[in-house]
Amino acid sequence: SIALEGEVRLRPDSMINPDMPTGEIEIVVTSIEVLSHCDILPFMIDELQKDGSPVIPNEDLRLKYRYLDLRTAQMQKHIALRHRVALATRNHLASQGFFEIETPTFIKSTPEGARDYLVPSRLYPGQFYALPQSPQLYKQILMVSGFDKYFQIARCYRDEDSRGDRQPEFTQIDIEMSFVDRDDVLAMTEGLMVSIFKEAMNIDLPKQFQRIAYDDAIECYGTDKPELRFDMKLEDGAFMAEIGSFQAFKDALDAGGAVKALVVPGVAEKYSRKLIDELEKTAKIYKARGLGWMKRGENGFEGGISKFFEGAHSTIDEKLGTKEGDLLLFVADAKRKIACTALGAVRTKLGKDLNLCDPNAFAFAWIVDFPMFEWNEEENKWDTAHHMFTMPQAQYHETLESDPGSVKGDLYDLVLNGYELASGSIRIHDPALQNKIFSIVGFDPLEAEKKFGFLTEAFKYGPPPHGGIAPGLDRLVMLMCGQTSIKEVIAFPKNSFAQNPMDGSPGFVDEAQLKELHLNIVDKNEGN
Repeated sequence: SIALEGEVRLRPDSMINPDMPTGEIEIVVTSIEVLSHCDILPFMIDELQKDGSPVIPNEDLRLKYRYLDLRTAQMQKHIALRHRVALATRNHLASQGFFEIETPTFIKSTPEGARDYLVPSRLYPGQFYALPQSPQLYKQILMVSGFDKYFQIARCYRDEDSRGDRQPEFTQIDIEMSFVDRDDVLAMTEGLMVSIFKEAMNIDLPKQFQRIAYDDAIECYGTDKPELRFDMKLEDGAFMAEIGSFQAFKDALDAGGAVKALVVPGVAEKYSRKLIDELEKTAKIYKARGLGWMKRGENGFEGGISKFFEGAHSTIDEKLGTKEGDLLLFVADAKRKIACTALGAVRTKLGKDLNLCDPNAFAFAWIVDFPMFEWNEEENKWDTAHHMFTMPQAQYHETLESDPGSVKGDLYDLVLNGYELASGSIRIHDPALQNKIFSIVGFDPLEAEKKFGFLTEAFKYGPPPHGGIAPGLDRLVMLMCGQTSIKEVIAFPKNSFAQNPMDGSPGFVDEAQLKELHLNIVDKNEGN
């Protein structure tokens, strides 16, 4: 870095550069001082390709020299936007009467789905704190404490296996409110998003977002986080078993399953057999046995399974709206959900491959009416779909124990551009109802008391009805920046293996430190 002294003056009109922040001025330098020296850079800062796009070094290099990567114009822009989003969040929620309250980061280990990061206690040998996966229990206790509106930009920690874009530590906008129902929480969140986008990016969002029932999302999009920047809904293809002779369709329906269809307009010529095989690979990842297909030609359907439907093109056109040049795709399965999710994954891939999504659009939607429970085939028991403190919808309270599989929870997800942005629910405030939920998921009273006794004890003292939500800050900023990885909006992220190449964490510690904590390192190969 250097320091300059001199006279700042306007540039001549012929030398003004509107593409530079300082393009209207120049400095007539009288002295230069070198403040610090720079070694040879491991990569160039803001190097451009011929098309004007930035040259992006490989991820390992970027993370090892993150302090250099953060100098780039793109990263400066991302971190600045993150700051504006956090500031807009605080300003909006404070204006609505919310208190920002910090909850502990050393807490009791409780089952929340993922593994806890554990912190050994030096003072209490053999005992451990956990880092919070969320402030869930504490924010509910704050409602018992009389703080009607709470929020916190909270750090959360989950010890998950390396996959996708997960980070072991992440940030969420944690919110809880007393004396509210679902519509209150949804309206509050919509107001927050409208304010954030306006203040941080000067973008006007609609004041209300569409709502889609979970079952409808699966049927129409094959996922509970649909990409809504393009249409192309999944259709019911059961009629195909009646008008043709394709046995796989008949078998799926006879087994109580489904045939799902997807019309891809105008791409019949573009999609070769090789490209269709790539789509089939995607379907098979989601347990489909195969991907049926045919193309609408000038005189009917061609290729793929069309030979089983000769002369049926007018019926198919009428039912599915197909036109000449369209590609028609099918997944049939004895399990309806597999047919939906597999073809839904194909739909998502097509949206990316065909560039159907406007990169400047933001398509929000609420997914509501989720199942309360999911059957765990491995352990032969019911699990909660969200967490154990979610309120069942009122109409299911009587059948809660007799028919858990039919129960809908009072929970909701906010999705944006094909990503889950936030998840929340109305909470249980009745201890008797809470005990029923514990029982359904296999928690006996003693185990429940051991894990959650401090919460159930607090609930003996008049808890108000309450609910909340927790938008992911990292993911929100990522989507606002048009990125696909949250690493692009976190100053110092871990890599895909939960390591920090810059500081070398995680790392070994001295034997003396382990001894103070009453810990021994066991060789996992010992005894093999």
